[in-house]
Amino acid sequence: MSEPFSVPVTVRGYETDTQGHLNQAVYLNYAEHARWSLLSAAGIRQADLVARGVGPVALETTIRFQHELLAGDEVEVTCAFEWGEGKTFRIHQVIRKPDGTVAAEVEGVGGLMDLKARKLVTDPRERFKELAADPGLFGL
Repeated sequence: MSEPFSVPVTVRGYETDTQGHLNQAVYLNYAEHARWSLLSAAGIRQADLVARGVGPVALETTIRFQHELLAGDEVEVTCAFEWGEGKTFRIHQVIRKPDGTVAAEVEGVGGLMDLKARKLVTDPRERFKELAADPGLFGL
């Protein structure tokens, strides 16, 4: 398997809490930013999804906090899709400092919703292949 897609993020002061470390909810924002950055890098814009009548949905998210992040810390946020059979897929993400320290791991289950029917599409893997200019970024 190739290296997962990643994006750099700098922890901003306003994202920290009263203990001075990154607020727990912001980890979700970083993970979401990496997922949308992956879609963009693969050639999929939000307007493309809407035009095709589909949109990604988060069905389950688990965050494992391992080390605190402070204002000014630089991190890489990875994003790797794992495809199975059926309507859902898994997304594995790691938020890591440059020295290799893992600050958090984010695991999720996602799907691709038919925006008109309001139901998950049957084969999201094939839809992503059709939509992406570079499906290899999704491991396809």
